[in-house]
Amino acid sequence: MERRDEDAVGSGPARAVRFVHIMDGHRQQQAEPMRLPRLRCVALSKVDAVGAPAPRRGRRSREQHGQRTSARDAHQPPQQAPARSRCQAVVAEDDTAAGGKQRREFGDTNQGPLVAEQPCVRQEGVAPGHRPFYRRVASARNARDGNETMSEAADRLAEIKANIAGAAKRAQRRADEVCLIAVSKTHDTQAIRPLIAAGQRHFGENRVQEAAAKWPELHAETPDIMLHLIGQLQSNKAEEAVALFDAIHSLDRSSLVQAIAKACKKAGKQPQLFVQVNIGDEEQKGGCAVADLPALLAEAKNAGLTIDGLMAIPPAEIEPAPFFALLDELAERHGLPLRSMGMSADYETAVMLGATHVRVGTALFGSRA
Repeated sequence: MERRDEDAVGSGPARAVRFVHIMDGHRQQQAEPMRLPRLRCVALSKVDAVGAPAPRRGRRSREQHGQRTSARDAHQPPQQAPARSRCQAVVAEDDTAAGGKQRREFGDTNQGPLVAEQPCVRQEGVAPGHRPFYRRVASARNARDGNETMSEAADRLAEIKANIAGAAKRAQRRADEVCLIAVSKTHDTQAIRPLIAAGQRHFGENRVQEAAAKWPELHAETPDIMLHLIGQLQSNKAEEAVALFDAIHSLDRSSLVQAIAKACKKAGKQPQLFVQVNIGDEEQKGGCAVADLPALLAEAKNAGLTIDGLMAIPPAEIEPAPFFALLDELAERHGLPLRSMGMSADYETAVMLGATHVRVGTALFGSRA
């Protein structure tokens, strides 16, 4: 049997642990306490305040096994995980499906991938119920190089659709009233195909030229894709836009009304049309002023165009809810059924305030280069 005696040894802040062996049969104490060699003693600067360590339950210590205890094993401050480099993957702990390996010490930089952010958990490990969430976090971070799998794209798509459904339920709406537009601008076909395979059919582009370069091939592979133009449109590109896109969200001026009307007559078809409103009255943004909306709608009607809804982008760094509510009110006032509003950071708020189309890019594809 052993008893730890934590009396101070020597002077100065360092204290050594002495072990006094007690003989159970003879009840005799050794004349000279056994003192560990200095190199193997554990320096405990605040042992008096902390007290003796509690015995481990269900496990035998190294001393009980007759093994030597090194200073590194006995007492060492917890190490922090090294910063993840751009080339390192992030996978969930114990996630064999994501290629997880056995846990290793953080100090070895040549070891396997690090663990995604996790809350403080007990020593028995991550609760099984949390692992799918960490897997989604890891997938969203790792799959930004165009080599993601269908399951990873499906996870992110399902999560956003679940958020939309939750927001619609809180607003006493049906989830199928909201169209999710995956904003694929600046992303190539390799990044888009996994979302198509996961079931996404509505995609948004900012530029006519970029869409013309990548979407004919994708349309040929999946004919039921619906393509939305959500960026500013030049009048001289109206004919090409009408031929390529199923919806145009950025009609905002008289000259564009005339150009689109002419293109629609030539093509014999009209895409779904939204008038973009400069809802925050910002000089740097496109869209017609709120005061000019009635006149622009009247001009479009006279030109033979059917306007289906309104689109707006609220000012950045400001609570978007009042602007969404205003756009909903304007659409209601003019008898327009559709509202294109809400992006990655605020689409749930937009759904609760009447959005029928939300334009989500970063939450689905990640940050753009």
